[in-house]
Amino acid sequence: MGVPKKRTSSMRRDRRRAANYKIKPANVTKCPKCKEPVLSHRACPTCGTYKGEQITPGE
Repeated sequence: MGVPKKRTSSMRRDRRRAANYKIKPANVTKCPKCKEPVLSHRACPTCGTYKGEQITPGE
């Protein structure tokens, strides 16, 4: 079984781990009805529409 010859430094270890924990920006689009920013696959909090249909009481 393979054994490391040298100890992995904390900087190298952390740099390797950091690649898996990148912060991804929120996927924000514009509502087709009121043009307000809305998270994808969510009803618009301003006008209450989702995929062109009125879901919640809005304007």
